[in-house]
Order: sequence, then structure tokens, then C-alpha cells
Amino acid sequence: MTEWVREYTDALYAWALRKTGDSHLAEDLVQDTFLAAAEGLQNFEGNSSPKTWLMAILKYKIANHYRRAINRQTAHPGDDFLQQFFATDGHWLRNARPGNWQSADGNLLSYEEFNAVLNRCIQHLPEAMQACIRLKFLEEKKGAEICQELGVSQTNYWQLVHRAKLQLRKCLDDNWFSRS
Repeated sequence: MTEWVREYTDALYAWALRKTGDSHLAEDLVQDTFLAAAEGLQNFEGNSSPKTWLMAILKYKIANHYRRAINRQTAHPGDDFLQQFFATDGHWLRNARPGNWQSADGNLLSYEEFNAVLNRCIQHLPEAMQACIRLKFLEEKKGAEICQELGVSQTNYWQLVHRAKLQLRKCLDDNWFSRS
């Protein structure tokens, strides 16, 4: 097992960091992966490479982490979240109305500074929303696949995406577009 730790830690950590965007969480998940592998070593039949087996354990650990995060949040956290954006008639509140987003060349993602602000905004989302945004928009997975991976209903998934997009929009308005 010690040889596997030396050989595969970097690859496992890189994968976990890409999936979570959190270096401390990635370290914890890799550590949990090796602990689970050590406990289940007798079940490793050698039908796949050790790296493939460890990656499968890590993928399970990541999915399980996000499932727990989603379950910690209530399925319907109440209307107070939406009340910060919308009036009771469904129209935008005047002070919450999105600003006009424009960039000189129309491609904000080509700006390193914008990407830094976007990543900070994503990191400030609740874990469940972070997972949905990362999987949908950064990894370009389909909704059904994300629901299965995170163990959530389609309704809950789309609610998380909608609320995450609202929070990202506000964060980017406050931290990027208001500076322009």
C-alpha cells in the first residue's frame, strides 16, 4: 500500500481538486480513499490496475461527499432566498436587477482576472450548488448524469442550479462588473 500512496497520490489529488475546487477537501478525500483501499485490500482482485481501483474509490468518495452536502441542505430552503432577488409578483427587485454584462471582445473567460473572480464566486457557493455548477458548466455533464452522481432528484438539481446562477450573477455583479 505504501508504494501505491507514493505512486498514485498526485494523480488522485489532481482529480479530486478538479472535481471539488478545494485543496483541503481534495487532500481529505484522497486520504479517505487510501484508508478505504487499505481496509478493502482483500477485495482487490487485480482485474484492473491499482490506479483504476483507487480512482473508482475516490469517485465514490467525492460523490458521497456531495450527496451528504445536499442532504444537509433542505430540499426547499424557503422563500427568503428568492426574496432577495424577486418581489412577490415575480419581478426583479430594483436593487437586485442584473446589470448589463458586456466585455470589449465578448469573451470574458479569456481574461485571467475574470476567471479568478469567477472561481472565488463559485467557491463561496454552498457545496451542493458548487458541485452542480462544476459538473454542469465546467465538466459539461448532462443533468440526468449529475442527478445520478449526486443522488438528487431532477427538480432539486434544477433548483440548485437556478439558485447557484442567481448567486453567481450577484457575486459577479458585485466583484467584477461594478468595477468596470
